[in-house]
Amino acid sequence: MTATHPGNIAPPTTFKPSRLRRMREGFFSFVRRSPMSAFWGLVAAAIVVMAVSAPVLAPYDPLKSNFRAMTKPPNEKNWFGTDQVGRDTLSRVIHGSRTSLMVAFAAVLFGTTLGALWGLACGFFGGRFDLISQRLIEFMQSFPDLILAMAIAMALGAGTWTVIVAIAITRIPFGGRVIRSVVLSLKEMQYVEAARGIGASNRRLMFRHILPQCVAPYLILATTHLGVAIVIEASLGFLGVGIPPPSPTWGNMLSDALNSGLVPPWWLVLFPGLAITLTVLAFNLLGDGIRDALDPRLRNAL
Repeated sequence: MTATHPGNIAPPTTFKPSRLRRMREGFFSFVRRSPMSAFWGLVAAAIVVMAVSAPVLAPYDPLKSNFRAMTKPPNEKNWFGTDQVGRDTLSRVIHGSRTSLMVAFAAVLFGTTLGALWGLACGFFGGRFDLISQRLIEFMQSFPDLILAMAIAMALGAGTWTVIVAIAITRIPFGGRVIRSVVLSLKEMQYVEAARGIGASNRRLMFRHILPQCVAPYLILATTHLGVAIVIEASLGFLGVGIPPPSPTWGNMLSDALNSGLVPPWWLVLFPGLAITLTVLAFNLLGDGIRDALDPRLRNAL
């Protein structure tokens, strides 16, 4: 019997869990640490599914009028009642979620991404570019979000993309300020100095070594800004400078309800307002949970 030479012994193999398993473990860890945020995350997911499946879930055409059932309270045929021209309120609330969430997601994605890239450049290059950029950001932040969005929407004219651009511009300063502060601390780290010492270009330093570390604050910003974007979109629709009718949005529904008289029917105000409240609350609390999960200081405190 021959002895095995030590040099022929194969090194022990390390077991690496699959990506699906890591995602599952991360999800259950998030649920254990923040059960309330996980619950509202499920509510937010349900609202998104409702918006995507609106043509299937809505019992009636949201634009079809029934003049025999105008301004009817909730009943067994129309669970949320009907509006002034006989349109089903439940169907309009479901389709309104599609429009409101589409506008909010597009505006936050565009505005937060543009602001994050601007903040990345400001924090990395500094100097006069950073000084001028910060003054522009302060000028934009001097206007209330709703007033700035309303002014842009009125200047560009009514339309879906106009509302998206108007809301996105209000999100740029927040993304720029937060990401700039992260970059200012990251660019002084030793691994960035080492990469600069071996001749890495500015583009490689920014997009390979610094930008990946900004993903966590970017996700937190995007999640928390969704609620704000939904409120701004509903406010623009309520004021008559949002998405023009007959497209159903929650803001337009509230505006139509108040135009029906001094005391509007309660169901025309309750259900769109409740949809806005639940959606904003769900995304805000989900964003708080994501912040706690991704912030090392808060994660260790749990």
